[in-house]
Amino acid sequence: MASLAEKRMEDAEDHPIDQNIEVEARPEELRLLEALLFASAEPIDQATLAKRMPDGVDVKAALAQLQAEYAPRGVNLVRVANKWTFRTAGDLSWLMTRESTETRRLSRAAIEVLAIIAYHQPVTRAEIEEIRGVITSKGTLDVLLETGWIRPRGRRKTPGRPLTFGTTEAFLSQFSLEALGDLPGLEELKGTGLLDSRLPSGFSVPTPSDDVALREDEDPLDAGDTLELLLAPAADPEEGGGTGSEGSAG
Repeated sequence: MASLAEKRMEDAEDHPIDQNIEVEARPEELRLLEALLFASAEPIDQATLAKRMPDGVDVKAALAQLQAEYAPRGVNLVRVANKWTFRTAGDLSWLMTRESTETRRLSRAAIEVLAIIAYHQPVTRAEIEEIRGVITSKGTLDVLLETGWIRPRGRRKTPGRPLTFGTTEAFLSQFSLEALGDLPGLEELKGTGLLDSRLPSGFSVPTPSDDVALREDEDPLDAGDTLELLLAPAADPEEGGGTGSEGSAG
């Protein structure tokens, strides 16, 4: 087996270099070490590297030299749990940040509640339950609040002062609506098959309003209302009841 020095001489003869260009010679052991580290999918310990390097190579010294060479570069040689690997320089980690969008499917209960709030706002939880005919779990409202599509508007001027809910600008943006008035009406809903064509006489779809001002029957939210809403236990009942339950929906 030819020595490293002999191999360098052979390479120099096969690939003559323009004498006008100064090229810094790089030890062959560093090139080998560099190749091993780049080719490995996982960090490698020093003992494993030593087994794959030629005899007589001071792997510890070579690693230190290679680490120093890469210190100012965009990729650094680092030691992780006593193993060596190349990593993006810490000050450039922001380049590797990736934004992703997580798609979440709303439950049928959440879609129903969202539709009721959109068309009937301002509306309370008890009013939602009256329209749906089932009890609305707090989890369903929580999901819609987390999406940012609904918000607490105020408190109804009735015993218990229940919260009233309405939609947000994020709701309009999500569904590409310029205004709530662009929501489909009765005939459009029938045409899309979302409503049964055999509806009871007198059935109508309310015309939603974009007016953000509180109604005469609404009081402004109290200080801490939003925090109270977030901290309320899942089984915490609001006003009113319902004729059934939505089970685990939401």
